[in-house]
Amino acid sequence: MSRPGPSGMVTRKAQRWTGPPLADRPERNPVPASLSTMRLSASDRTESWHEAVSHAFVPMMVNFLEEVPSPGAIVGHQLGPMRISRVQAGPQVVTRSRRMIADGGPPSLILSLQERGTALKEQDGRESVIRPGEFSITDTSRVFRKTLEEEFVFTSFHFPRAELDVPERDLRALTATPFSGSEGSAALVATYFSRMAREAEVLDEAVGRRAAATALDLLALLVDDRSDRSRPQSPQSAASLERVKTHILRNLRDPDLSPTTIAEANFISVRFLHKLFHLEGTTVGGWIRTQRLERCSRDLLRPVAAELGVAGVARRWGFANSSHFSRAFRAAYGMTPRDWQVRGKPAQ
Repeated sequence: MSRPGPSGMVTRKAQRWTGPPLADRPERNPVPASLSTMRLSASDRTESWHEAVSHAFVPMMVNFLEEVPSPGAIVGHQLGPMRISRVQAGPQVVTRSRRMIADGGPPSLILSLQERGTALKEQDGRESVIRPGEFSITDTSRVFRKTLEEEFVFTSFHFPRAELDVPERDLRALTATPFSGSEGSAALVATYFSRMAREAEVLDEAVGRRAAATALDLLALLVDDRSDRSRPQSPQSAASLERVKTHILRNLRDPDLSPTTIAEANFISVRFLHKLFHLEGTTVGGWIRTQRLERCSRDLLRPVAAELGVAGVARRWGFANSSHFSRAFRAAYGMTPRDWQVRGKPAQ
């Protein structure tokens, strides 16, 4: 029997999981590295796929949109707190209900990068289509539905909600929202997550944990970026930024000055430090470089330059590498440091 699909298309009657209630099943085993239903019969394929999806992510209901479900495959890797899964299968609807949420389990988030096919995501009163090259965020602590009306491939990143240090209000505003992987902070997230997934198999445990931590920092920056667009800078943030800038200027000559040392000295997180400068439309490294170059440009026109030379002036203001200094100076002032000295003033 045929019926209208979620977007008007005609689909076969859904194949529904009919096993025991999720709460009555035995404790779940560790997630297997990979699973494929290619060699299973149609009936076994339905049950096995439901089990695989619930094991890889959280308990969910899977409704197939085909009379005979297409084979599916999940290939997974663990990087620190993050579970990476590449999922390939046929048309289906995946739902997480209030009952499943009430059955327990810590809150978690799933970032999904769509590679093939489209996905209709529904959560928190929003409904959006996720196309290939885009990604979305799902919060497993609230009801959601994902409709895939054609064969699909996506890579997901599943991790505890507690690992992402962002306000709940900001995160809730972004669920079921399509993020383009081609521009802005979303492009940074998409590029890094995609590359991390490709390299996951060869990363050792320590490197994998650090890679996952960096990925979560990038995702937090994306959430902050989107929330900051609709919220002016607070007086507290402005005061923090001025305090940080004062610290940087006092330590500008230190070649080891870095976001980590700056954050530690000011008792803030590196992520919050980056956010403060992002609100001004710049970066920590960019602001430091500008301040150093300004001081170098002044010293190059003073008697001290005859004593120290160009390389000495650069070292005096924290540039450990003279070649890097020369490139940065040319990019900022349109001429080499020596040309600047000869002309004695900026190019007109």
